[in-house]
Amino acid sequence: MQISGNSKRLNRKKAIVTGASKGIGAAIARVFSEEGANVLVNYNTSGEKANELVRSLNSSGKGGGRGMQ
Repeated sequence: MQISGNSKRLNRKKAIVTGASKGIGAAIARVFSEEGANVLVNYNTSGEKANELVRSLNSSGKGGGRGMQ
């Protein structure tokens, strides 16, 4: 999902998304990564889901991600 006609609007920017292991937070993290941001995926209890998301972001070849509780 691209949020605008400008591809990679967030290229080389950093984003912190809280509650990013599932739901709306995960969707936001994906969009930010697709737009080129390096995303810090913050989670409270869903560590495995957060790790899955981080792997997905890093394998996309776009912005990438890292997890943190």
